[in-house]
Amino acid sequence: METVGGSALAIVLMVLIVFVIIVLVRSVRIIPQARAGVVERLGKYQRTLNPGLTILIPFVDRLLPLLDLREQVVSFPPQPVITEDNLVVSIDTVVYFQVTDPRAATYEIANYIQAVEQLTTTTLRNVVGGLNLEEALTSRDQINGQLRGVLDEATGRWGIRVSRVELKAIDPPHSIQDSMEKQMRAERDRRAAILTAEGTKQSAILTAEGQRQAAILKAEGEAKAAILRADGEAQAIQKVFDAIHRGNPDQKLLAYQYLQTLPRLAEGSSNKLWIIPSEVGEALKGIGNALGGPGADTAGRGLFDEVAAKSTEP
Repeated sequence: METVGGSALAIVLMVLIVFVIIVLVRSVRIIPQARAGVVERLGKYQRTLNPGLTILIPFVDRLLPLLDLREQVVSFPPQPVITEDNLVVSIDTVVYFQVTDPRAATYEIANYIQAVEQLTTTTLRNVVGGLNLEEALTSRDQINGQLRGVLDEATGRWGIRVSRVELKAIDPPHSIQDSMEKQMRAERDRRAAILTAEGTKQSAILTAEGQRQAAILKAEGEAKAAILRADGEAQAIQKVFDAIHRGNPDQKLLAYQYLQTLPRLAEGSSNKLWIIPSEVGEALKGIGNALGGPGADTAGRGLFDEVAAKSTEP
């Protein structure tokens, strides 16, 4: 009898130990960071648990599944949307949202992710339905802003804050895509032709400008060279003139130098014919008279004949 009583007592102790362990396991809860838990006491909302260690009353308090308080990203499947010009486009959307009130997210909406998806689809159709295809393709920022405003206002009472809505892709029908590609190709060809023509024009302008500058520089160089030559000749003439005046020559010396210069006028291979006026003879005769002497006239005439003979040489 004592053995049977001892065995029963051991079993009761083991049952009590197991019961205590179960109670402790159900009473102690650890909430991770960026999580939140809703506690119901006898089926009624009691409190919201923050990250850390907490104690629950076993069999009275019940902890609902934890909620993630981090910003979540949900990508919804493509949605067919009809534009204002009756074209069906497929639009992919991405919604960024965050649970701000665990109690409202638990009791105000059954499935907030599905609710956000359906609200995004209906809002997207309303917004894009008032735009044509070109406006829908070029107004993504405007569409994103309108979607975010509507979703944030509607989901606020659900304890959810929509921070951003992005359109991943807007895919028009294949026939429209082919037409758009042809249009873009034609636009690129037009721009290429414009750029080529503009380049040719600029090249021609630069070439003409270079030629004009070269001609100006050449003309300026020739003008400066002519000025320098004229200055040199003027200085040479001035020096000769000054030298003659410093020598104080008389009439006879000048006449003699004139006679010495006449034969040089006929020299040179380019002088094929030299026409001497008849007045030159009279001038030579006068010079001979100025020189004086019995043979002066004969000498002047001989010098004139010599000059004439040289001028007729081939």
